[in-house]
Amino acid sequence: MDKIINKFIEYLEYEKGYSKKTIISYEKDLELFNAYLKENKITNISSIDYNTIRKYLSHLHDKKYEASSISRKISTLRTFFKYNLKEKNIKNNPMTLISNPKKEKKLPKYLNYEEMEKLLNSIDTSELEGIRDKLIIELLYSTGIRVSELVNIKIKDIKIKENQIKILGKGNKERIVLFGEKAKESIKIYLNAYKEYFQGNILNEYLLINKKGKQLTTNKIELIVKDVLRKSALKLNISPHTLRHTFATHMLDSGADLKSVQELLGHENLKTTAIYTHVSNERLKNVFVHSHPRALKK
Repeated sequence: MDKIINKFIEYLEYEKGYSKKTIISYEKDLELFNAYLKENKITNISSIDYNTIRKYLSHLHDKKYEASSISRKISTLRTFFKYNLKEKNIKNNPMTLISNPKKEKKLPKYLNYEEMEKLLNSIDTSELEGIRDKLIIELLYSTGIRVSELVNIKIKDIKIKENQIKILGKGNKERIVLFGEKAKESIKIYLNAYKEYFQGNILNEYLLINKKGKQLTTNKIELIVKDVLRKSALKLNISPHTLRHTFATHMLDSGADLKSVQELLGHENLKTTAIYTHVSNERLKNVFVHSHPRALKK
C-alpha cells in the first residue's frame, strides 16, 4: 500500500498540480487509513471492499472525529480509489456506495439580556457617529433584520408613529418589521443629530450615512459592530448576524410564536426559523440543570 499511496501523491503533485497544503492534507488522511489497514492486516489494495471502508469510518467515529473531518477523509478516499480504478490497481471501487455523514447543526450564537444591555450602554453618544452606531445596534437587535437590509433602509421607509419600517429583503421581497420604544427613541435622536450636523440638509435618501453623507456599506457595518464590541469590554466574538440571532432567541424566550418570528425575520421556510427553538430549549435545559434541586450535581 505504501508504494501505491506514494504514486498517488506524485500524481496529485505533478499531474494535477495540487498545492503543497492540499497534498499534505491528502497525505495525512491516507497515512491514517494505511495505519488502520496495517493494524487489521490488510496489505493488498484489491482486498479492500465496501465493508472495509464502513468499518474504517466506524473506527473514526469511535475515535470521536467530527463529521466535517470524516467527510474530508471520505473525499480523499474517493479521489484515491478513483485514481486506482483508472490505473487498474482495483476492479471495483469500494467508495461507490459510501455517503458523507450528515453535517452537524451548530446552534447560532446569541447574546443574553445582560450582554445586550452592556453592549448598548457602552456606546458613547456624544457625537453623531456614536448616535448612529447605537442606532445600528438597536435596529439590528430590535428588528432582527439582515445587514444588507439595514444599509438599504431609506428615511421614507420609516413610519415612526406606527413603529414600522418597510424592508426590501431577499429576492426583492418587501416586508414590514416592527420596532419598540427604545429603537423609536434612537431613531428620533439620530435624525435630530443628523439634521443639526448637516445644517438641516438631507444629503442622502438612505438612513445610515457617514460624515460625508454617503450611504454605509455592509462591510462598514461589520467594522462598526466589531469596534463597539471592542470598546464594550465584552469578551465575545460576534458579528451583525449575531444580533439577528439574538432578536429571534429573545423573541421566542419571551413567548412569541414561531410563525410570527418567521415573518419578522423574512424566512421563506419555517424550518430555517425552527433552529432558534433549539437555542431556547438548550438555554432552558441549562437553567434547569443548574437550578432545580433534583438536577443539581452533588
